[in-house]
This record gives sequence, structure tokens and C-alpha cells, in this order.
Amino acid sequence: MSEVEKTKSIAWREAVDRYQNPDLNRSLWQLANSIAPFLLFWYLMYRSLEVTYWLTLALAVPTAGFMVRVFIIFHDCGHGSFFKSKRANDWVGTLTGILTLTPYFQWRHDHAIHHASAGNLDRRGVGDVMTLTVDEYRALPRLKRMGYRIFRNPVLMFTVGAWMVFALVNRFTHKTSDRRGRFSVYLTNLALLNIILLLSLLIGFKAFFLVEFPVLVIATGVGVWLFYVQHNFETTYWERKADWDFVSAGLKGSSFYKLPRVLQWFTGNIGFHHIHHLGPRIPNYYLSKCHCENPIFQQVKPLTILTSLKSLSYRLWDEKNRRLVGFGALEMRLP
Repeated sequence: MSEVEKTKSIAWREAVDRYQNPDLNRSLWQLANSIAPFLLFWYLMYRSLEVTYWLTLALAVPTAGFMVRVFIIFHDCGHGSFFKSKRANDWVGTLTGILTLTPYFQWRHDHAIHHASAGNLDRRGVGDVMTLTVDEYRALPRLKRMGYRIFRNPVLMFTVGAWMVFALVNRFTHKTSDRRGRFSVYLTNLALLNIILLLSLLIGFKAFFLVEFPVLVIATGVGVWLFYVQHNFETTYWERKADWDFVSAGLKGSSFYKLPRVLQWFTGNIGFHHIHHLGPRIPNYYLSKCHCENPIFQQVKPLTILTSLKSLSYRLWDEKNRRLVGFGALEMRLP
């Protein structure tokens, strides 16, 4: 390792280490200002059914925003960064997982793999958005190419696809699920079943569906978009295992998604993803502070809402030119 590389390594490690201690008061306040408004707005949506469904749909937007914020708390618990206590992280993670339809221990396992393998072309497939290289795509038979195109279609990915991941896919265990992962799936499913049955008795299943469905569609679409844009931008980082580097994957393969303040608040600062991948033990409420106080992180060029829209066209990794490309960029000779 050169002296320059050593200096950079020390710089980012020291920067990250200073922010990895959660503040109990801030964590508890974030729990209060996220879960309570989520439940309140959900109730207001139900009462608005008596007025007009257009009002219900309008209220679904802030309700979904708070659901995204609850998921960020769930996410922090999965990294052990929301509380100092492991038990507290696991309990709050399990409960917020129920609110966001996500089994805590199974998700935590898959997400840990994502952090350990993001940007590694030889370790794709767990906790990421499936991305093929240009050569891999060209080698597929026609039917599988069509399936990949459908999967990567943004209209489907951020609507039906996003909803299905949280509402349906999360209801099942995975081949790689351990005992705790399987238990978390069963526990979450049982809790959700009881909640649905209870609310159906109290307000009727139709009212429950009319409130919950638009919230899920919006929240899951936003959530999947955030995850997608954090790693799917033109000059992102992908390398084969032999050349893969953890720091480069964090700084080059994770975006700095610069959002307006209100959206930054609702998304729990997750736009500072270049920092999060280097320091997953940093609580979400310290990510912005870490970025502002450390020049090494400010070198990452930000994505704005406008520039991030280009990511909608990226589908394949071009290993030769080291960038993501769309299907239109290929000079394909189909068999």
C-alpha cells in the first residue's frame, strides 16, 4: 500500500469512527416523531373515507413518507447503529419490521451480505438489484433476455415489483435463511395476520385495504427507488473479486443523493450512502454531520433528483468501458 493510500485509509476510518456512538435521546425522539405520525396519518386516512377517496389518496403521501422513515429506523437497527444495546436494536427492529412488512432477522442477514459484496461482480444475487454485464446479456437466449428487460423496466420495478417484494416476497423464507431468519418470517407473518384480522373487525377489510394499499404502493416504490439509485448510476463501481476493494465500493459505488431538506428528513439521511457503506454503524442522524465535517466525503459528486433520473435508463454493466449503459447503447447481433 502506497503512502497516499495509507493516508486515505486512516482518514476515512478516523472520520467514520467519530460518529458511531448512538445518542439514546435522539434515537427515542426519532422513534416518537416517526411512528406516532405514521399511525396518526393512517387513522386520518381511514376517517377521510367518509369525505372523499381523493382526500384519502392525498393523505397517503405523507403517511407513506413516515413509513419510509420508520423503515430507516428498522434499517439502522439491522446495523446495530440505532441503540448501543443489541437487545434494544433487535426488539425495535422486529417491531418496525412488522410495521414495514419486513422480517427483521432475515433482512438483516441479506443486507449484511449486500454490504460485504456491493460492487463485486462475482458476488451478485443477494440483497441487490440484479444487474447483468453486457456480455452476459448477449449470451442469454431470447426468452431470458425478455425476462430481464421486463424485470429492469422502471415502470414495473418501482410499482408492481416494489409492492410485491414487501407484500409477497417477504412472506417467504429464503434458501439461505438461518433459524432466526426463518423465525422472523413466521413471527412477522403471524403479527401481520393478527393486525389485518383485528382492523378488519374494527373498520372492515374494505376500509383497511383502501387505506393500506396506496400507502404501500407509494412507500415501497420510493424505498426501492432509493435503494436503486444508491448504486445504479452511470459511473458506479463494479469489479471482479480479484480487483474488488471495499473503500472504492463505498466511495465510488454508493451515491451521494442530495435531496431537499424535507425529503432528506423523511428518508433519514440515507442519501449519504457513500458514508453509510463505509460506516454502517453510524446512526442515520449523524450521516449529514459526518459528511459536512470531513472533506474526504465531500469529494463525491452528488446526484440531484434531476440528474438521478438518468439512472432510469441504465440496465447493464459495460465491463470494457466501466459504466452502466442502457439497452439502446448496444450494437446487438441477435441469434
